[in-house]
Amino acid sequence: MYKNLIPVLAMATILSACGGGGQKPAQKEQAAAKFTGAKGEVKLMTLDPGHFHAALVQKSMYEQIDPTVYVYAPEGEDVAQHLGRIEAFNKRAENPTAWIEKVYTGTDYLEKMLTEKPGNVMMVAGNNAKKTEYIQKAVEAGINVFADKPMVITPEAFPLLEQAFKTAAEKGVLLYDIMTERHEITNIVQRELANTPDVFGGLVDGTVDEPAVVIESVHNFCKVVSGVALKRPAWFFDITQQGEGNADVATHLVDLIQWSAFPEIILNKTDVQMISAKRWTTDFSPEQFEKVTGMKEFPEFLKKDVADGKLKVYANGEMEYKLKGKVAKVTTLWDFEAPEGAGDSHYCLMRGKLCNVLIKQTKEEKYKPTVYIEATGATDLAAFESGLKKAVEETISAKYAGLKLTKLADKRWVVEIPDSFKVGHEAHFGQVTEQYLQYLKDGKLPEWEVPNMITKYYTTTEALKMAK
Repeated sequence: MYKNLIPVLAMATILSACGGGGQKPAQKEQAAAKFTGAKGEVKLMTLDPGHFHAALVQKSMYEQIDPTVYVYAPEGEDVAQHLGRIEAFNKRAENPTAWIEKVYTGTDYLEKMLTEKPGNVMMVAGNNAKKTEYIQKAVEAGINVFADKPMVITPEAFPLLEQAFKTAAEKGVLLYDIMTERHEITNIVQRELANTPDVFGGLVDGTVDEPAVVIESVHNFCKVVSGVALKRPAWFFDITQQGEGNADVATHLVDLIQWSAFPEIILNKTDVQMISAKRWTTDFSPEQFEKVTGMKEFPEFLKKDVADGKLKVYANGEMEYKLKGKVAKVTTLWDFEAPEGAGDSHYCLMRGKLCNVLIKQTKEEKYKPTVYIEATGATDLAAFESGLKKAVEETISAKYAGLKLTKLADKRWVVEIPDSFKVGHEAHFGQVTEQYLQYLKDGKLPEWEVPNMITKYYTTTEALKMAK
């Protein structure tokens, strides 16, 4: 069934760009065409949008992206909620968007998109069970892919993702995943400090008891997105469709370790040595499940995970591994709901030979991510503080103006960051999209990105394999 939403209004029409089931000759070469940065040259196709991240990519408009977006999806609540979010962006009072969603719904949505191919970039964020297949099929068709994480959730599907990267290179298209956490200012400051030799002294090798990098993320099933209580689809609670903690949120954490500890260095699977991994469940009562899904009963496909009246979801995971000889520990936690005033939270400790650089986001920080520096190996504290102050207030401030170093104790400091840089998680989707648009214009990704994406997903899937 076709629906033409202008802008995102429910009126059924025939979609001429998709009619007839064939491609126009010009469309066949569309994906191979070079991007120049011209207005509207990127034609976006959204495939099977079942996760709210799909909508967040469109929370802003972009000069390079045509306002008409082609949506291909099975009929159901997932696509309806997606279109509702886009409509809310279009109708908001402040800085409304102007997206025109042209929608095809039917069981053959994937085949329809691949046959008609009205766009040159596919955006995918939703049920992860088929995502790796979606990606492979798109790049085979010569379509650039902008994918929400994770791009793969099982060790068995990992070779398919590897092949997708090879196919993308052969077809001359860009396959890229959305790593929003690289645009969080506290992660940027931590990375900059960890790569300032005179301050950090280089990353220690670490041990299992004291890893070189410790990173932990706490997410919540019940949360608010764009000012509205988030309604989760029931499949989100099925690990065969959403993925486990070690394969899902851990993607961000493993990426941050690679990006921060080995910036712009090409990494390979051989650089990874898994030490240990484990998994455990978050348990839901029927009342909790109803609160976040609107469903009064667990659906049939989830009953395999129900015991003693509670749904048990393997959303939590932990892995310890070596990356180029440095020991890292990654923990992913999912709670039902955050404490009052809090939300998802992040913790990261990077141990250096001269100091530790730490991000905390607890009640003490009013649940705002905050960067601390703790001197550990410096023999001349006055000289260390002088160098640290210069790094923060001169070197890093040259890129991010207004950073300030404040002393808390003899060996402890905090970095004060202007509010203008604290744009929040939702805004990071726009920043990643702008970055991807630049890569399209450049005609390539940085040389380290593809091997490091492969290494990242090898790490998460190997951890999942070991945990099971």
